[in-house]
Amino acid sequence: MPASIWLQQSDNIGYFRANVTSIIASRPVAGARVQITDENNPGEIIEEVETDISGQTEPIELPAPPLEYSMEPVAGQPYSVYNIKVSAPGFETVEVSGAEILPGQTAVQNVSMIPLEEGIGESEELYVIPPHTLYGTYPPKIAESEIKDTQETGNIVLSRVVIPSGV
Repeated sequence: MPASIWLQQSDNIGYFRANVTSIIASRPVAGARVQITDENNPGEIIEEVETDISGQTEPIELPAPPLEYSMEPVAGQPYSVYNIKVSAPGFETVEVSGAEILPGQTAVQNVSMIPLEEGIGESEELYVIPPHTLYGTYPPKIAESEIKDTQETGNIVLSRVVIPSGV
């Protein structure tokens, strides 16, 4: 297949791979179930795979926006957002909300699983990756005065780069 046809077919595809280990001695967790859902539709599982003996999944193809979105500042969000849920017998379930998939790239999610204590039922760890500052809703920056008192102790944050005249 000519390279140009391959590039056209893979423009809107990103890749995901999980690397699952135990928090104790970083041992791989074989047979962990990895579920991927769309952030906007968390009830529908897009893909479900298991880790191999080394605790890794095969690369999974996922829809991603066109590469051109990352080339223009006014274009749409240049990545897709997914939720990842990892579960394995004898370990707490781990959920990662907000994993970003870019077109043509492989995102690797490292997951350290915590073994369950005896007598304690199922539990779950949730990690949330917040949206990028260009696409999320965040409070405005607190205005600071341009002139800073240099007699203050501690750190001073200036609004622009200043190169001192003498060091």
